[in-house]
Amino acid sequence: ITVVAQIPCFPSSGQMSVFGPVVKIHPVVLASICDSYERRNEGASRVIGTILGTIDKHSIEVTNCFSVPHNESEDEVAVDMEFAKNMYELHKRVSPTEVIIGWYATGFDITEHSVLIHEYYSREATNPIHLTVDTALQSGKMNIRAYVSAQMGVPGKTVGVMFTPLSVKYIYYDTERIGVDLLQRTRVTPSRTKGLTSDLSQVGSAASRIQDMLTTVLAYIEDVLSGKVTADNSVGRFLMDLVNKVPTITAEDFENMLNSNINDLLMVTYLSNLTQAQIALNEKLVLL
Repeated sequence: ITVVAQIPCFPSSGQMSVFGPVVKIHPVVLASICDSYERRNEGASRVIGTILGTIDKHSIEVTNCFSVPHNESEDEVAVDMEFAKNMYELHKRVSPTEVIIGWYATGFDITEHSVLIHEYYSREATNPIHLTVDTALQSGKMNIRAYVSAQMGVPGKTVGVMFTPLSVKYIYYDTERIGVDLLQRTRVTPSRTKGLTSDLSQVGSAASRIQDMLTTVLAYIEDVLSGKVTADNSVGRFLMDLVNKVPTITAEDFENMLNSNINDLLMVTYLSNLTQAQIALNEKLVLL
């Protein structure tokens, strides 16, 4: 589908707006956008795509995305809308709760072509958001911004579109945290590579982080009790909620429960290794 740019756009300036819904972005979305940008066609200045997620009263959570082929010049832009529809139908089979919430584009600026593409997504979603990701690091870092559009102008005359920025936050699931931590560790290695750690090492790292956080909490409590730091009611409520979530259990019962779980884990590991050995032996016997 080819459209010709005719509608002016007016991106808002200034800081991120505190009004409107908060856009919460997962790391997998940013990784997918960067991957699409690195794999873009030769000569393409940017890539665009559909973003998927969920919407509630106060926030928009972006959990997935996929790129959409397009070509653009100074006068027109062509977007493969049929490809976008087919990809969305496939995504619905895997994650039926994810809906189209807008679209993304790499780059820092909003162009006239963005208005036309946004108009298409306005037919697919109510008040879609436009996400821009500065993959070229024009400002020295990857700026990520989200916008919503609003029409402006005189009825019956030329109508423009103004893009208003929204607040952006980054969230992650527990499973995504593992990948993010691994990527962060590659920054301190000369080769920019890092192998996966074992399950036992991850448990040890998690226990060390918990110990460090508990040390920080205890130091804060001691400073409050000694009068060095003024007590914060919000922090106190968080600490009370944390204490109430800890189950009441004796040290002996906890040790027995932990040993039982470890024995179950070792048994499952042993059985899986035994099964793999039997399968490998069976394959060799079949070849003979």
